[in-house]
Amino acid sequence: MANQKVAMLTAGGLAPCLSSAVGGLIERYTDIAPEIELIAYRSGYQGVLLGDSIEITPQMREKAYLLHRYGGSPIGNSRVKLTNTADCVKRGLVKEGENPLRVAAERLARDGVTILHTIGGDDTNTTAADLAAYLGANGYNLTVVGLPKTVDNDVVPIRQSLGAWTAAEVGAGFFDNVSNEQSAAPKTLVVHEVMGRHCGWLTAATARAYMQKTAGNDYVEGFLMNAQMKNIDGLYLPEMTFDLQAEAERLRKEMERNGFVTLFVSEGACLDAIVAEREAAGETVKRDAFGHVKIDTINVGNWFSKQFAALLGAERAMVQKSGYYARSAPANRDDLRLIQSMVDLAVESALNKVSGVTGHDEGQNGKLRTIEFPRIKGGKHFDTSVQWFGDMMDAIGQKWTPAG
Repeated sequence: MANQKVAMLTAGGLAPCLSSAVGGLIERYTDIAPEIELIAYRSGYQGVLLGDSIEITPQMREKAYLLHRYGGSPIGNSRVKLTNTADCVKRGLVKEGENPLRVAAERLARDGVTILHTIGGDDTNTTAADLAAYLGANGYNLTVVGLPKTVDNDVVPIRQSLGAWTAAEVGAGFFDNVSNEQSAAPKTLVVHEVMGRHCGWLTAATARAYMQKTAGNDYVEGFLMNAQMKNIDGLYLPEMTFDLQAEAERLRKEMERNGFVTLFVSEGACLDAIVAEREAAGETVKRDAFGHVKIDTINVGNWFSKQFAALLGAERAMVQKSGYYARSAPANRDDLRLIQSMVDLAVESALNKVSGVTGHDEGQNGKLRTIEFPRIKGGKHFDTSVQWFGDMMDAIGQKWTPAG
């Protein structure tokens, strides 16, 4: 273990696993290789480019267990793509004419880092893959082991990404309170927008958790607060298509019968159609460093609210978004167990000089292993053929067809 030095970073959006994963890595190295020096780069790859790091002191190691109790990232995040030189220059992270990959590699070499742990989604880990390839081609001795973090649960070929289970559970709790808004005014339409750019898994899992959470409620018969008020009347994902007019007709009957309608919508549902509609109208749609549409500027929930409010004759319509609330939560019990198993494997792989991303490999019967970087991709779609999803849609009473 001589002359080993470990660095870690978190990047991309938040998820309910970052703090715990950082704490877990510190604990694991302290347990099995206490002599190895640990640092963390502040604000993801930005910290690598700027040489901004935090030394993990003995006092921080002793209290690392506290990190399992919190959401957010104790070392800060950013969205930086090392192969997007123009963006790095524009943001003042590198100088004109510099190659960000080279700047990052030289910083890691100068800092004496031999192991780098990246905790993030597909963008973070594909950037890690770019970095690992550059380092290898230029003779640097560095092992890069990523941990898969995203509430969207959309990393190929990983079965379950860290933080997604928690986000679904917390999103369900968020909407349990919001659903009471149905009692605030007659003919109310409530749209619950859930995160998920390309993948509807989180929206579906949040709906399932919400239905399970409210299924056992006891009510006083005769009042408005009843099982009907806690129902979901429609659910819309990027992986499904539906007939807007037929849905509006079905939901209008629900509005007339009950006086309210509740919809769960993935932030990526109908996204392509909305973007095309706006670009056709001459609008410039903003995109990030990775070329993704800046989804918060599109406001899919608002689009659904406007479309359906008019068609249903709603007198009041509101959009509630659980995304930032859910993704900032501390990890729940299921995620803590998943984090621990992935952290243990990440440390073992790093010490054995095996680079890749830890996860349950869907290409190998769900075996937990360190998956090769070239196989890591984003945008995995939710499998709408799973039994629980079909059962849930039957309970909602909604007709739909898989997209594509």
